[in-house]
Amino acid sequence: MKRFFPHPLMWFALLVMWLLLNQSVSLGHILLGGAVSVLALQGLAALKPEPVKIRFTLSIFKLIGVVLYDIIRSNIAVGKIVTSPGNDRIGSGFITLPMDMTSPYGLSILSTILTATPGTLWMQYDPSRNALMIHVLDLVDEGYWVNLIKSRYETLLMDIFE
Repeated sequence: MKRFFPHPLMWFALLVMWLLLNQSVSLGHILLGGAVSVLALQGLAALKPEPVKIRFTLSIFKLIGVVLYDIIRSNIAVGKIVTSPGNDRIGSGFITLPMDMTSPYGLSILSTILTATPGTLWMQYDPSRNALMIHVLDLVDEGYWVNLIKSRYETLLMDIFE
Protein backbone atom coordinates (compact mmCIF):
# COMPACT_ATOMS: atom_id res chain seq x y z
CA MET A 1 0.00 0.00 0.00
CA LYS A 2 2.85 2.40 0.85
CA ARG A 3 4.40 1.85 -2.61
CA PHE A 4 1.17 2.67 -4.45
CA PHE A 5 -0.04 5.37 -2.06
CA PRO A 6 3.13 6.84 -0.45
CA HIS A 7 1.78 10.13 0.97
CA PRO A 8 -1.98 10.19 1.65
CA LEU A 9 -2.10 13.78 2.96
CA MET A 10 -0.16 15.08 -0.03
CA TRP A 11 -2.44 13.05 -2.32
CA PHE A 12 -5.48 14.69 -0.73
CA ALA A 13 -3.92 18.16 -1.03
CA LEU A 14 -3.14 17.62 -4.71
CA LEU A 15 -6.66 16.34 -5.33
CA VAL A 16 -8.20 19.37 -3.62
CA MET A 17 -5.92 21.68 -5.63
CA TRP A 18 -6.97 19.90 -8.84
CA LEU A 19 -10.66 20.33 -8.00
CA LEU A 20 -10.20 23.99 -7.07
CA LEU A 21 -8.31 24.76 -10.27
CA ASN A 22 -10.94 23.03 -12.39
CA GLN A 23 -13.79 24.59 -10.36
CA SER A 24 -15.67 21.32 -10.46
CA VAL A 25 -16.40 18.44 -8.10
CA SER A 26 -17.78 16.09 -10.71
CA LEU A 27 -17.00 12.38 -10.57
CA GLY A 28 -14.81 12.66 -13.66
CA HIS A 29 -12.66 15.39 -12.14
CA ILE A 30 -12.39 13.52 -8.84
CA LEU A 31 -11.20 10.35 -10.62
CA LEU A 32 -8.84 12.20 -12.95
CA GLY A 33 -7.46 14.37 -10.15
CA GLY A 34 -6.96 11.29 -7.97
CA ALA A 35 -5.11 9.49 -10.76
CA VAL A 36 -2.90 12.50 -11.52
CA SER A 37 -2.14 12.85 -7.78
CA VAL A 38 -1.11 9.19 -7.49
CA LEU A 39 1.16 9.47 -10.54
CA ALA A 40 2.71 12.72 -9.31
CA LEU A 41 3.43 11.24 -5.89
CA GLN A 42 4.95 8.09 -7.37
CA GLY A 43 7.24 10.31 -9.43
CA LEU A 44 8.14 12.28 -6.30
CA ALA A 45 8.86 9.06 -4.39
CA ALA A 46 11.20 7.96 -7.18
CA LEU A 47 13.35 11.05 -6.57
CA LYS A 48 14.01 9.92 -2.99
CA PRO A 49 14.66 13.35 -1.48
CA GLU A 50 16.66 13.49 1.72
CA PRO A 51 14.56 14.05 4.84
CA VAL A 52 14.09 17.62 5.97
CA LYS A 53 15.66 18.47 9.31
CA ILE A 54 14.06 21.61 10.68
CA ARG A 55 14.95 23.17 14.01
CA PHE A 56 11.80 24.75 15.34
CA THR A 57 13.27 27.90 16.84
CA LEU A 58 12.24 31.54 17.04
CA SER A 59 14.33 32.03 13.88
CA ILE A 60 11.36 30.78 11.84
CA PHE A 61 9.13 33.59 13.08
CA LYS A 62 11.92 36.14 12.79
CA LEU A 63 12.56 35.07 9.18
CA ILE A 64 8.86 35.38 8.33
CA GLY A 65 8.77 38.88 9.80
CA VAL A 66 11.97 39.97 8.05
CA VAL A 67 10.79 38.63 4.69
CA LEU A 68 7.35 40.27 4.93
CA TYR A 69 8.94 43.58 5.93
CA ASP A 70 11.50 43.38 3.11
CA ILE A 71 8.86 42.52 0.50
CA ILE A 72 6.72 45.51 1.50
CA ARG A 73 9.74 47.82 1.65
CA SER A 74 11.03 46.56 -1.72
CA ASN A 75 7.62 47.00 -3.35
CA ILE A 76 7.65 50.66 -2.31
CA ALA A 77 11.27 51.15 -3.42
CA VAL A 78 10.77 49.49 -6.81
CA GLY A 79 7.56 51.47 -7.32
CA LYS A 80 9.47 54.71 -6.72
CA ILE A 81 12.27 53.64 -9.07
CA VAL A 82 9.89 52.67 -11.87
CA THR A 83 7.62 55.72 -11.61
CA SER A 84 10.24 58.39 -11.00
CA PRO A 85 11.55 60.46 -13.89
CA GLY A 86 15.16 59.88 -14.85
CA ASN A 87 15.13 56.07 -14.77
CA ASP A 88 18.38 56.09 -16.74
CA ARG A 89 20.20 56.45 -13.40
CA ILE A 90 19.17 52.96 -12.29
CA GLY A 91 22.28 50.84 -11.82
CA SER A 92 21.09 47.27 -12.08
CA GLY A 93 23.60 44.46 -12.20
CA PHE A 94 24.67 40.99 -11.17
CA ILE A 95 26.52 40.07 -8.01
CA THR A 96 28.14 36.83 -6.92
CA LEU A 97 27.38 35.91 -3.36
CA PRO A 98 29.61 33.36 -1.56
CA MET A 99 27.38 31.10 0.51
CA ASP A 100 28.07 29.40 3.83
CA MET A 101 24.80 27.46 3.71
CA THR A 102 24.78 24.05 2.02
CA SER A 103 21.31 22.73 2.87
CA PRO A 104 19.29 22.22 -0.34
CA TYR A 105 16.11 23.12 1.58
CA GLY A 106 17.63 26.33 2.92
CA LEU A 107 18.85 27.24 -0.56
CA SER A 108 15.40 26.55 -1.95
CA ILE A 109 13.76 28.85 0.59
CA LEU A 110 16.41 31.52 -0.11
CA SER A 111 15.67 31.31 -3.83
CA THR A 112 11.98 31.81 -3.12
CA ILE A 113 12.67 34.77 -0.83
CA LEU A 114 14.99 36.50 -3.31
CA THR A 115 12.69 35.96 -6.27
CA ALA A 116 9.57 37.05 -4.33
CA THR A 117 11.27 40.25 -3.16
CA PRO A 118 10.87 42.93 -5.84
CA GLY A 119 14.17 44.18 -7.21
CA THR A 120 16.12 40.94 -6.70
CA LEU A 121 16.20 37.73 -8.70
CA TRP A 122 18.00 34.43 -8.07
CA MET A 123 19.88 33.71 -11.31
CA GLN A 124 22.24 30.78 -10.75
CA TYR A 125 23.74 28.64 -8.02
CA ASP A 126 27.17 27.09 -8.51
CA PRO A 127 27.47 24.12 -6.11
CA SER A 128 31.18 23.57 -6.89
CA ARG A 129 32.03 27.07 -5.59
CA ASN A 130 29.01 27.31 -3.28
CA ALA A 131 28.29 30.69 -4.83
CA LEU A 132 25.04 32.33 -5.83
CA MET A 133 24.52 34.82 -8.65
CA ILE A 134 21.66 37.27 -8.21
CA HIS A 135 20.40 40.22 -10.20
CA VAL A 136 19.70 43.44 -8.30
CA LEU A 137 17.62 46.26 -9.77
CA ASP A 138 19.20 49.10 -7.79
CA LEU A 139 22.79 47.94 -7.40
CA VAL A 140 24.95 50.66 -5.91
CA ASP A 141 27.27 48.74 -3.57
CA GLU A 142 27.85 45.01 -4.05
CA GLY A 143 29.20 44.62 -0.51
CA TYR A 144 25.98 46.08 0.91
CA TRP A 145 23.89 43.43 -0.85
CA VAL A 146 26.21 40.58 0.13
CA ASN A 147 26.07 41.68 3.78
CA LEU A 148 22.29 42.22 3.63
CA ILE A 149 21.48 38.76 2.27
CA LYS A 150 23.95 36.94 4.50
CA SER A 151 22.90 38.74 7.69
CA ARG A 152 19.13 38.93 7.11
CA TYR A 153 18.41 35.60 5.41
CA GLU A 154 21.31 33.17 5.34
CA THR A 155 22.05 33.19 9.08
CA LEU A 156 18.38 32.59 9.93
CA LEU A 157 18.04 29.84 7.31
CA MET A 158 21.20 28.14 8.59
CA ASP A 159 19.75 28.24 12.09
CA ILE A 160 16.56 26.60 10.83
CA PHE A 161 17.94 24.00 8.39
CA GLU A 162 21.50 23.16 9.48
